[in-house]
Amino acid sequence: MTENQQKTLSVETTEITQHVKEIFEIKSIVTGGGKNGFRAQYRGRLIIEDSETAYDQLADAIRPMGLTPLFRVVDGEQIILVVDKRPEAKPGPIWVNILLFILTILSVMFTGATFMDSEMTNPFQLGLGGFIQYMLKGWPFALSLLGILLAHELGHYLVGRSRGENVTLPYFIPFPLSAFGTMGAFINMKEIPKNKKHLMDIGLAGPLIGLLVAIPVLFIGLSLSSVGPIEAELPEGAVHFLEGNSIFYLFAKFVTFGKVLPQPVSYEGLNPILYWLRYFFSGSPVPIGGLDVQIHPVAWAGWAGLFVTGINLIPAGQLDGGHILYVLFGKKTAKKILPFILGAMAVLGFFWMGWWFWAVMILVFGRRYAEPLDQITQIDTKRKVLGVIALIVFILIFTPVPLVIIQ
Repeated sequence: MTENQQKTLSVETTEITQHVKEIFEIKSIVTGGGKNGFRAQYRGRLIIEDSETAYDQLADAIRPMGLTPLFRVVDGEQIILVVDKRPEAKPGPIWVNILLFILTILSVMFTGATFMDSEMTNPFQLGLGGFIQYMLKGWPFALSLLGILLAHELGHYLVGRSRGENVTLPYFIPFPLSAFGTMGAFINMKEIPKNKKHLMDIGLAGPLIGLLVAIPVLFIGLSLSSVGPIEAELPEGAVHFLEGNSIFYLFAKFVTFGKVLPQPVSYEGLNPILYWLRYFFSGSPVPIGGLDVQIHPVAWAGWAGLFVTGINLIPAGQLDGGHILYVLFGKKTAKKILPFILGAMAVLGFFWMGWWFWAVMILVFGRRYAEPLDQITQIDTKRKVLGVIALIVFILIFTPVPLVIIQ
């Protein structure tokens, strides 16, 4: 570093320090540089009781200098790091969001129509008019499922925007010829969240608002469904599946039909509780000949909404549940819990291979957490209670074996 650069840095640090002194009792100062990743580091304690206000005051003061403060706590000591402000992310073209949403509507409608088709029609052999009529059969499923997903993502988006965070509109992912016709949707946070309150609010909003739609949809769908036998023999080439059970889904079926479903022909001499524990976590033995819900497409959409919300609430990494766990218990605890989550998913993968895919995704992306700019500001009691409720909801709606295939 040249002498002129050192003088410039010294003058700049003096100006930063003056702003820091207004909110912080400084015990020590370390001047940084490009290699250090910060311009200045201050150790001490806040003299303003409201840490959120203190952060805003300092951030506003040094923003014209192209700088951003980071509030940290290391071994119980408060630290302020001053770093270069990141370039503001530009919003992506909105036509991408619109196009993906339209393609997802078509894909989900096709899935819904296939679900309604008991005659195993090949829709690609129909004329244009016939194909359109075929697709229109899928509107109840599409409206129900996309309503749930849209509520979930708009919950993230609207709360994020209300907190002043730079978040994108939802990106829907079409997945034709699949069980749902979509792989869900996501929003992209274009900047690091300001503090843990904002991160918690955004993480909670999607699942909780999505459930406010998914639960009524599920009960409406179950009211349109019936109970019938699980067929032992299927037409050649036909595939039947049993949707998996969460604690809440078992409860919803019991409330609607007055039975614990699926109901086997025999408990094979086992205590019914032991039988159900085995079936709940393994999906076997398949209760052929027993009774189960002949699920209506609207109920299937409600079930899918619960399933997708359950995945989002897995307490790991960049998932909503990962954000909630990190805010509630901290990064160290979240990292200690991660191997147990991956281990459980690896075991469940022997009963439904999809969990191996999610385990790999979490292993690749789940070791990083969305650490806020201000880590001194803590969440209030209300948010702690909501966070705990969200983790309890995860336990209630998580489905260990989502699908059991019968061929």
